[in-house]
Formats: sequence, C-alpha cells, structure tokens
Amino acid sequence: MNLRASLSTLPRDLIAGVVVFLVALPLCLGIANASGVEPFAGLVSGIIGGLVVALLSGSPLSVSGPGPAAGLVVIVVEGIARLGSFSAFLLAVLLSGVIQFGFGMVKAGRVAAYVPSPVIKGVLAAIGILLIVKQVPFALGMAGDLDTPVGNMPFSLSALTAFAVATVSLVLLASWETRALRRFRLVRLVPAPLAVALLGIAATLLLDRLSPSLAPPAEPRVALPELASIAALSAAIKSADLGPNFAQLLNPDIWRVALTLAVVGSLETLLSLEAVEQIDPKRRPTLPDRELKTQGVGNLIAGAIGGLPITSVIVRSSANVNAGAQSRVSAIVHGILLLVSVFALTGLINQIPLASLAAILIHTGIKLAKPSLFLSVAKQGPGAFAPFIATIIGVLAVDLLFGIALGLAVVVLMVACANLRGPVMFAQQDDHYLLSFRKDVSFVGKVKVKHYLWQIPDQSAVIIDMTRADYIDHDVRDLINAFIVDARGRGITVEIRQQPHHAKERNGRWLFRNQTAR
Repeated sequence: MNLRASLSTLPRDLIAGVVVFLVALPLCLGIANASGVEPFAGLVSGIIGGLVVALLSGSPLSVSGPGPAAGLVVIVVEGIARLGSFSAFLLAVLLSGVIQFGFGMVKAGRVAAYVPSPVIKGVLAAIGILLIVKQVPFALGMAGDLDTPVGNMPFSLSALTAFAVATVSLVLLASWETRALRRFRLVRLVPAPLAVALLGIAATLLLDRLSPSLAPPAEPRVALPELASIAALSAAIKSADLGPNFAQLLNPDIWRVALTLAVVGSLETLLSLEAVEQIDPKRRPTLPDRELKTQGVGNLIAGAIGGLPITSVIVRSSANVNAGAQSRVSAIVHGILLLVSVFALTGLINQIPLASLAAILIHTGIKLAKPSLFLSVAKQGPGAFAPFIATIIGVLAVDLLFGIALGLAVVVLMVACANLRGPVMFAQQDDHYLLSFRKDVSFVGKVKVKHYLWQIPDQSAVIIDMTRADYIDHDVRDLINAFIVDARGRGITVEIRQQPHHAKERNGRWLFRNQTAR
C-alpha cells in the first residue's frame, strides 16, 4: 500500500473498520452458534480474517471471516457430525487451507472470471433477500430460532421496544445520505451504521435506568463473554478443546471434508471478490490466485488454533464498502477491534440491541437486492434475466453453490437456444439460393443446415457463404461435402465462399470441394 495514500484515507478506513467490526462481531458469534460450536471458534476466525488474511490479501475492500449461513455452515454441521468431534473437524479445516494454497499455486483462481455477471448479480440479490428475511426476528426483538415463523413468536413490551429501535434505525439509515442531513458536519463525519449502533446503546442505557420493563432484555443483545487477559482467552479456548486432532490424519473422511471445504470456500471467495469488484466505486481488480493462497494460510491457522472455516464474506465486504472504506486498513482495524473487544469493550458492546445490528444488515440487504437491480437486469433481455432469477431461486431454495450451478446451467441453455435459432440464414431468388452462416456453427446447427439443403431443387445455383464463421462443426462440414457430391448428379451449381483457414485440413485435403472451381 502507498503510505501517503493510506494516511490520506486513514480516517475513513478507521470509521469503516469500526462499522465492519460492529457487523462482524454478532455474525461471528451467530455463525458459531448456528454451527453448534463454542462462540470462541467464531471469534477466532473473525480475528484471523482481520489480522492475518487482511494483511496478506491484495483486495482493498474484501473482508474475511467465518462463512455465512448460505454457504459453509451446513458443511460445518454435517462435517462435525460425520467426523464425530470438533477437534477432528479442525484438522479438516487445517488441511483445507493447505489445499486452497495449492489451488492458488496452480492458478485456479481464473475460474471465477468465467462466471457471467447475471449470476454474480443473482448471488448478491439472493444474499440481500436472505439478510432481510433472517434479520426480521432480531428486528422484532426475538432472539430465538431464526426459522421460527414470525407469527408464532411471543409478544412483549421489550419486543415492541426492539421493533421501535429497528424502525428508527432503518429510517436513520435511509435518510442519513440525503441532502438535508448532509448539511450537518456530524452527519458527514459519522457513518450511518455507527450512528445506529450508538443509538441502540443510548436507548438501552436510558431505558434500563428509566423503565426496565421497556428495555431490551439481555438475551436479544450482543452477548460477548468477559475475559480479563490473553491468558484467560487461551484457557477458555483450551477448555473448549479447540485444537486439531492429528491422530485422524489418515482418516479418508477427514480428506473428503477438507476437499469439500476447500472447493466451497474457494468458490465463495472468488465470487465474493467478483461481487466486491462490481460494488467498489473505483473498480479495483484483485489477483484471485493470491487471494486463494491468502485464504489458505488463514484456514491453516484457523484449523490449528480452533477457528471455523474462513472465506471472503460478501455481507461484511458490502458493509465495508457502504461505510466508505478506501483500503484494506479497514479490514485490519476490524480484526484489531475484534481482538480488543474480547478484553476491553464487552460491557459496552453487550448493551447493543441485536435489533440495531439487524437494521444495519436489513439496510445492507435492501441495497444488495434493490428493485432497480431487477429492472436493470430485465432490460438486458431474457438472456440475462433468466439466469439472474434462476440463481436467486437456487440460493434461496437450497444454498449458494446450488444457486450458482443453476444459474450457470440456465446460461448454457440460453446459449444453446441462441445457437439453434440464429447461426444460419437461407434466402431464395428465382432459381438461385443463398445459405449464409452468420456466426459460428456448432453441432446444434446441423439440423437447420440439413433442412435448408433439402429444400434446394435440381438445376439450381447455390452460394454457401461461410466467411463470417470462425468455427464450423465437423458434422456440418460432412453434411455440406455430401451435398456437394450429390449436387453433381442433380445439375446443381455450388459456389463456396469461406475463410482461408476453412480451405484445407492439416493433411492438405479440401474441407469443402467447390464444384464451380472458383
């Protein structure tokens, strides 16, 4: 990083780092809870993502940490169940880091460049929708299972307070960037998410003193365990048995889980990088192979000291961009704050209602899945809109990988349909016929070519124009050559127009024998 540029953007990066920290802290704890492991495992991964991965990464805005519910959590739960213990699973995490580093060494990062933009936009929109849906219970002051239907949740005065805090926070987030508020210096200096977090703390402290029955209860607040020192943290990690079981190294199930984690984590990281590049105002590119190696180092360390799998996370990265981050300093700051918070800020952080953080995430989700995105993709036509919608449906119905696979499958289907419709043009004037290849002709165009050739009567003249086609499938070539041979006995004159590289095969034989000898 350029030192002068880093110093000039330091204030904005510091503020963005605080915002990402406030978003990442409950996510680290929540993902650990969803995975069925100790909260420390999530915190360890968040700290490594900020202090190790961010330092080594080449991405200016990407933020790494434990994987989101749409991706790795299911694999974590199933992996622990298959391997029988979290310590065995940690060995798989460590090995997945080694495999990821190998992916980077063989330059496998270029795979993400082939993912079409409608699929990437579909992933972003789907994650936005998931954020909104999953954070509604917290916005309503409910800290229970996220899968519980909203209508079945119990009602209380404190829940009503949480709903009010979330509503005011959303209004504040929506209006913070308006021209009317931007006139105030304080608004220009403090990002909206940080203002929302401070509002939540103020509401909790005020209601705790004036009307405890209305204050958000302890359960739907951030719940960070209090530790006095690094030694206490190490003791807590050790007591929770957060270390890899190397005795399982020869267990084939360990390697299967490790490979699955490496593949899924790499894909999520690469797609997250593509998505972050699209929302980066400066459109700064990232070297994907370097990022794979960096993530590999992070997962190796995470597995060694008791963390969950790490990946580049679009939720935190989006919050980072929206908070005005300019460089990876913000991600490093968020990692430092995660570490410091374990010791110094637990009392203050535990006053933040989850409803405030839910409002931040809901607002981020609205930005990711805004209606204008759907309209802009729809204007690009069915070729873009179909895979976009398919990706969203796949992510919402199953998971991230399935949604990506479904979106790619629709893209392939749309390309095949386009090839079926338009590669060949056929025209007639009197007894003269023109068969023109308007673009490359794959095997799917064989049926159309055959149909047109059958329509040409005896004693006619045909021009077969292939000058605009760089590629012609060998089945189509054989079909044309068979027609030329048959045309001699039917009195049909055939003129072939082709590019020079169509003229001969490598062994010197003519691909298309021109009956007119032109």
